[in-house]
Amino acid sequence: MNYQEATTWLFKQLPMYQRQGKAAYKADLSNTELLAMYLGNPENNFKSIHVAGTNGKGSTSHMLASILQEAGYNVGLYTSPHLKDFRERIKINGTMIPKRNVSAFVTKNQDFFEANQLSFFEMTVGLAFDYFSKSKVDIAIIEVGLGGRLDSTNIITPELSIITNIGFDHTQFLGNTLPEIAKEKAGIIKVGVPVIVGEYNTETISVFEEIATDLNAVLYKAFETKGAVMQSDLKGDYQKSNIRTVQTAIKVLQKKNYSVGIQHLAKGLLNVVKNTGLLGRWQILQEQPKIICDTAHNKEGLQFTLRQLEKLNYRVLHIVLGFVSDKDLEQVLPLFPKQARYYFCQPEIERAMDVSVLKEHAEKLGLKGYVYDSVQKALEAAKKEIFNHDVIYVGGSTFVVAEVV
Repeated sequence: MNYQEATTWLFKQLPMYQRQGKAAYKADLSNTELLAMYLGNPENNFKSIHVAGTNGKGSTSHMLASILQEAGYNVGLYTSPHLKDFRERIKINGTMIPKRNVSAFVTKNQDFFEANQLSFFEMTVGLAFDYFSKSKVDIAIIEVGLGGRLDSTNIITPELSIITNIGFDHTQFLGNTLPEIAKEKAGIIKVGVPVIVGEYNTETISVFEEIATDLNAVLYKAFETKGAVMQSDLKGDYQKSNIRTVQTAIKVLQKKNYSVGIQHLAKGLLNVVKNTGLLGRWQILQEQPKIICDTAHNKEGLQFTLRQLEKLNYRVLHIVLGFVSDKDLEQVLPLFPKQARYYFCQPEIERAMDVSVLKEHAEKLGLKGYVYDSVQKALEAAKKEIFNHDVIYVGGSTFVVAEVV
């Protein structure tokens, strides 16, 4: 197989959560463990940091990778989903895995994948761990895909576990209360491995304290850390909590004899995009007039982003908006301002919410706008309506943002 054939097969042959939703979710780690054994347990050949949470785990992972790169380490980075290119998920020192590695891995192991009906995510985790092992990375930052306890990444024993925060997302898999969701995320905590919790929540902190105690894992509470939050090139207001979490993580790594100085921390935080290629986090696409996109897609994430939008000085706010079909609109649509002009659209994926359904729900809440059959058409329509003192915001879904960055 060539690269195009290999990725087409990966995307279409087997269930994939980001396209198909619930049908792709596996309720145990047996397939991942089977694959790891078949590959020679590559996850045991490199050190790692495991990052879970409802929001902020992608940004936190990229910040950590950037800082460790600045300190001279050979750093693997595994994240999901991708925005433009499948290979964004698997990087070493900010460089995507070569196409030939992807095609060779799929070609070599296709029979095993099919015989054991492995999911897209299981295969991708196998590819990442195999690549990091063969490339002899010093350390890999591994972002959880969904939840924690049953996530395919959860076969590693990391140097450090991080849980950024807990909010309501993927409740059909993780539970309908914050303590239930926290327990699933806390599934990444391992015996004797230090764990950092990024944000305080009265309903969940006791869950983390109890599990950390049971597993003899030292618990660090980043939200209790005193001192200034350092500057980063990631400018979303919501990044302050992530930066505090990362600063705490570096202190823990220093205790474990990692050679990371304050200069590496400062430079790494200021060069996240340059060092890792992160896209879509409060990303300014254009300055005059200002066009901003952000991948926030659940209640907690959107609250932060929309609050930051309110702080901007503009004449009219134009919002290009689309969601996936399983999004709870009653949770998120009331967060959006009634005075904005809306350009409703749907991304080009199977899971996209029908744009007419979105418009119908939005209009009931006083959100007025027009329907467009693609993200690009919606953005082009918004651009035709704006003046220099206007702002366009593009968001609602990772997949909407993916089509504009």
